[in-house]
Amino acid sequence: MFVIMFITLYPFLNIVAQSFSSEGYINSGQVSLIPRGFNVETYKVVMADSMFWTNYKNTVVYTVVGTAIALVMTTMFAYALAKRQLRGRNVFIMIAVFTMFFNGGLIPNYVLINALGFKNTIWAIVLPGAISIFNLLVMKSFFEAMPEELEEAAAIDGLSTYGTLFRIVLPLSKAVLATMLLFYAVSFWNSWFSAFLYMDKRELYPVTVYLRNLIKGAETAATSGGGAGEVAAVAANIQSVTMVLTVLPIIMLYPFIQKYFVSGVMLGAVKG
Repeated sequence: MFVIMFITLYPFLNIVAQSFSSEGYINSGQVSLIPRGFNVETYKVVMADSMFWTNYKNTVVYTVVGTAIALVMTTMFAYALAKRQLRGRNVFIMIAVFTMFFNGGLIPNYVLINALGFKNTIWAIVLPGAISIFNLLVMKSFFEAMPEELEEAAAIDGLSTYGTLFRIVLPLSKAVLATMLLFYAVSFWNSWFSAFLYMDKRELYPVTVYLRNLIKGAETAATSGGGAGEVAAVAANIQSVTMVLTVLPIIMLYPFIQKYFVSGVMLGAVKG
């Protein structure tokens, strides 16, 4: 377990060490787990920019709103598809699975978003990814595995369909809900292409687009001979700083939902 843990942590610790190391040591490959030539200039350059914090706030808003919408829509759709008595159930499943393999393409999607008036709005980010079919099928399988007797007893007690969902099913589904929460949050947090495609204003960018542009600027400065001021001076470790700043919130989120993963595994073990 210690060997597996070390293999898992080493790349991340190496990235953290590089983010605090000087350019010369990184270029010469002398940085492993301990920073060499301690340097925080890159962090200063990035975090001193007010646009960085504006874009960071945008990312938080996009992630929270997008994850909330996606979790609600995926849960409702999966719960409906889990009911074998649902009329047209197989048709709905086929339509959902079809979208995993075929889509309209980049240009039709752009035309659609523009025609709906979503360009330069939060909806261009959160609505196209509101339902992940993979996550939908996972939740559907989870709901199908729940004992039908629970819902039958709830119906006898007078609960409606929505009452059964909110008072019986969801409290017993914390493990899968936490998993979906993490999957969607990571997806929205790391997403940059949708914003890059549908946003024209810098103040609307998520932090991933900001950092992507910063990396491109550093690469251009390094290619042109390093004559682009302080950004060129930190070109060697700017990618490491980017990764650390991007992954940090997700790392902070994981401990709060870890117990649900553990409980989900234990529940499966008890049933087995």
